[in-house]
Amino acid sequence: MDARITLHEAGLGNLLGRSHAMKQVFGLIQRVAPTEATVMIMGESGSGKEIVAECIHQLSHRAQGPMVAINCGSIPASLIEAELFGYEKGSFTGASRSHAGVFERATGGTLFLDEVTEMPLDMQTRLLRVLETGRFYRVGGTQEIKTDIRVVAATNRNVTDAVANRQLREDLMYRLAVFPLHLPPLRERAGDVPPLAEHFLGLLNRANSTHKRFSPTFAEALRTYRWPGNVRELKNAVERSFILADDVLDLDFTLSMAAQAPRQIEQPRPAGLHVPLGSRLDEAERSLIEVTLEYCEGDKRRTAAILGCSLKTLYNKLNSYARTGAPDHARIVSSAMSLQ
Repeated sequence: MDARITLHEAGLGNLLGRSHAMKQVFGLIQRVAPTEATVMIMGESGSGKEIVAECIHQLSHRAQGPMVAINCGSIPASLIEAELFGYEKGSFTGASRSHAGVFERATGGTLFLDEVTEMPLDMQTRLLRVLETGRFYRVGGTQEIKTDIRVVAATNRNVTDAVANRQLREDLMYRLAVFPLHLPPLRERAGDVPPLAEHFLGLLNRANSTHKRFSPTFAEALRTYRWPGNVRELKNAVERSFILADDVLDLDFTLSMAAQAPRQIEQPRPAGLHVPLGSRLDEAERSLIEVTLEYCEGDKRRTAAILGCSLKTLYNKLNSYARTGAPDHARIVSSAMSLQ
């Protein structure tokens, strides 16, 4: 076993935390890692799901094999089959050579399927078959390929709701969630914020040969903020403050950075949309999507969450709009948006 992957006061492997909630997570990881069970990691965006998957891999007997990760929500529906299973040369326009998919590249190791609930339902059917048989075909291929992998999946959705909303097949849920693992958000493990912040600051100091430190007021602000972006947001806040500070990271450096500052920020009131009577349904939908995207400053994941649709659906809509012409931003800002 890798000597770095040991349970101690501060954490497990690259997972840090002294809180009771995280110690429970460490215990579950140590129990499931040596097995071949599929694991479904559930937690908010930025809470560290991929690090948990890496920790499970490093504690397993597959640690010497590869760990391959794929984000199911960032791949267009037309390409996900080729990314998962690979393709043969000439199988479609542009396939100038054969390509091994993640199921081949992860053989002997672990495959991490992030945002698995964003995968199209027809692809979920094929994924279920591969998980049950360990066999698949490349796109355009005629030779069956056998794979030997351990699958760890992750989602930031409630899986029961995802099944009810037809975003996740129920049979696939049961196949993936042999061992469900809930990762607590950072606001439920506030005691872990100081060691995490010190860890990130230490990494920056070593990388830049500096000796910067937190001021007492900044350290307290870090501890009391609720961190909606979880560990990822904390890491970014420390790095921003590190860049702006000379010797001491102080709260003043980030107070001017509104939503990025390490304090509780009052959320702005939502924007409104006025649609003229007589507008076509598809035009109203496009206006709503464009206004929401504008309000979210281009953040597609947040836009999809507000609209209540999947990230894949949002990408498909935006790609469709791009083919029919650029959005009229002047129209969006001047006539469609108003604060209620």
